[in-house]
Amino acid sequence: MRADPTDYELVAPGSLSEVVSLLAQAPNEWYPIAGGTDVMVQFASGKLAARKLVSLWNLPELRRIDVSPAEVIIGAGCTYTDVLVHEIVLREFPLLASAARWTGGVANQNRGTLGGNIVNASPAADSLPALLVYEAELILVSARGERRIPYVDFHTGYKQTLLAPDELIRAVCLARRFTACLSYSRKVGARNAQAISKVCVAALGRVVSGAVEEVRIGAGSVAPTPVRLRETERAVRGKKLDDTVVSQARKTAVSEIRPIDDIRSTAAYRAAVVGNLVVEFLQMLRAQGNSG
Repeated sequence: MRADPTDYELVAPGSLSEVVSLLAQAPNEWYPIAGGTDVMVQFASGKLAARKLVSLWNLPELRRIDVSPAEVIIGAGCTYTDVLVHEIVLREFPLLASAARWTGGVANQNRGTLGGNIVNASPAADSLPALLVYEAELILVSARGERRIPYVDFHTGYKQTLLAPDELIRAVCLARRFTACLSYSRKVGARNAQAISKVCVAALGRVVSGAVEEVRIGAGSVAPTPVRLRETERAVRGKKLDDTVVSQARKTAVSEIRPIDDIRSTAAYRAAVVGNLVVEFLQMLRAQGNSG
């Protein structure tokens, strides 16, 4: 049953300082809403419990992409379209650009925000494995000040995060040190466009002198939170990617995930796909190494 709009209050303060002040005064009463692509689905189905909404849409402090020699800082209010049209993000962080391109249709890309995708904390979110692989950091802000944390620590369980009731994500920070790596990303869904992931994998790797020097693999829709496949990374790091190593990596990847049966897929299918995608990535990495 659709919710009744008259049951809700919406305010749009217009500045980040006003928003965090409001949250500080009543941190458990106000529910932030940015692009609304997830919140309005809950509203339409009558499942949005919050009665006071505070708009983050188009706050100038959250819509910036700042570039320095060391890192790119993407405001949490930047949309997927903002990501897709930014030259440096496209060139240096192609995994994030791919995730932005996969997310919904053009309308959703114009409204959905990177910060909203993170806070929504769906294990099937397309952008999250890429952020794991890039070892992103988050800047969290409240009336108490700012803190910067590794993104890998942000999700504490299914739909649970480290975000305090009076905090917002201000920005996502990406170190500019991955351009020498092979980038790999795959999304498996029920169709080619506008589908929620059955499995999503993002990976980076580099082979030097025939052996894997650097490797990072992230996966979504295979556990209560997006996951880094660290045991799989350790299984191949420093080694030549022969058939035995690749086969062992497949087995290790499957052992690291915790897939479930749900309306979109089965645990067995997800496990098989993760193994296949890890093998595909490692074969591409091997081919790149062989080609010099």
